[in-house]
Amino acid sequence: MARERSGRTVAHLVLATRLKTLREAAGMSRAEAAAVLGAHVATVRRIEQAETSLDEGQVHTLLTAYGAGAAEMEAFLGQLATANLPGWWHPWRSVMDAWQLDLMSVESATRIIRVWEPALIPALLRTPSYARAVENIRRPDLSPADRDRRTELLMERQERLRLQKTRIWAIMPAAALRTFVGGAGVMAEQQRALRAAVERPDVTLQIHPLDGPCHAMTGMPAVTLYRVDVPGIPDHVVREGDLRGSAEVLSGLQAVSAYHVLLDHTCVVAPHPNKSKEVLS
Repeated sequence: MARERSGRTVAHLVLATRLKTLREAAGMSRAEAAAVLGAHVATVRRIEQAETSLDEGQVHTLLTAYGAGAAEMEAFLGQLATANLPGWWHPWRSVMDAWQLDLMSVESATRIIRVWEPALIPALLRTPSYARAVENIRRPDLSPADRDRRTELLMERQERLRLQKTRIWAIMPAAALRTFVGGAGVMAEQQRALRAAVERPDVTLQIHPLDGPCHAMTGMPAVTLYRVDVPGIPDHVVREGDLRGSAEVLSGLQAVSAYHVLLDHTCVVAPHPNKSKEVLS
């Protein structure tokens, strides 16, 4: 399956990153690697950015050109089959935003997810009913069936993050608790779910009060910072756009560090998580 449609998996991204590292260590440019393959330089770029499935023949040729040892070559080729398998999210790919496809691999390797949500309950803490109501409002361009599928995907993401013991640290304004989404029953269920979530060891929630001071993230759109725990895969930041289905994905050290600092400052200004428990109760 073309990687553009399936999205990169962690195993695929790790191998692609390793190929780039080996090329650079060998002192070869992408153009030189492409000449070895008898292909266009764009082919090597797509291989190294995990934008296409890894072909065994091409990989063997590149590893040989890079001077990889027999043991490393055997180990690398032995991992190709797993790397080329579709990600667990493959069944939902048709209803995912383009930026989400590649982010699923990062999320699968994340140990901490930090979230700033400016107006609503953070997505990773939403109930199915609340999430579906948000989809109704934000994605009127999609069919009801597609909105249902997107809600299913979010619930699957939440479950998988719990199983992999990823910590979620979210910050939101108290206004989110007063923003009417879906109906009284939906809001009551969502608040019960939040009260249960903040008792979990893997969830930290800070709620800015309605009369709280201005902070570093005031006025910003939703921001998610993925702290990755796999060598070779950098931390990522997703800054969601104003237009439906749009987002800016950043992985450069300078940009990620800047958002890390902004989130840190916002957390310092926000009340302690224990205060959030009081607000919810």
